[in-house]
Amino acid sequence: MTTPTTELQLHSDSPESTLAIGRALGRAAEPGLVVALIGPLGAGKTQLVRGVADGLEVADSRVVSSPTFVLIQEYAGRLPIFHFDTYRLTRPEQFRDLGPEEYFEGDGLCLVEWADRVFEYLPPDHLDAHFVISGERSREIRFSAPVSSRAAAVLARLQHMLRE
Repeated sequence: MTTPTTELQLHSDSPESTLAIGRALGRAAEPGLVVALIGPLGAGKTQLVRGVADGLEVADSRVVSSPTFVLIQEYAGRLPIFHFDTYRLTRPEQFRDLGPEEYFEGDGLCLVEWADRVFEYLPPDHLDAHFVISGERSREIRFSAPVSSRAAAVLARLQHMLRE
């Protein structure tokens, strides 16, 4: 049985556009939101996180980098940001062993890069962000969330903010 979802398809024609989408997502975010970032290397996942950090008023969003070698980075903003990267894990259980549910149930925003590698350990109420490289600088980003969920409410706010 497939869970009904609500979706938003966005086009980014530059890294700056991806930052702007991330900024809006940061402003739309609420405590406890988990965002699953899915896409190939160079698709813009970390760039989106940098924009989210800016939208959440992190003092200097330029400090955001891929946490590939440390598994998690934390940033202080309007909401704490917990930025996971599961690229180097060899088994999904390694993610589970980190105890991510403590972060997921906290008062921050969790962003999980390479989330498709640990999907079974994400909470059901999360926002997916699928990245597709559609050109040298362009990306398609498809957001989806379960209908009537916290993630769907954030997605609706994001869509509203991007229309303004």
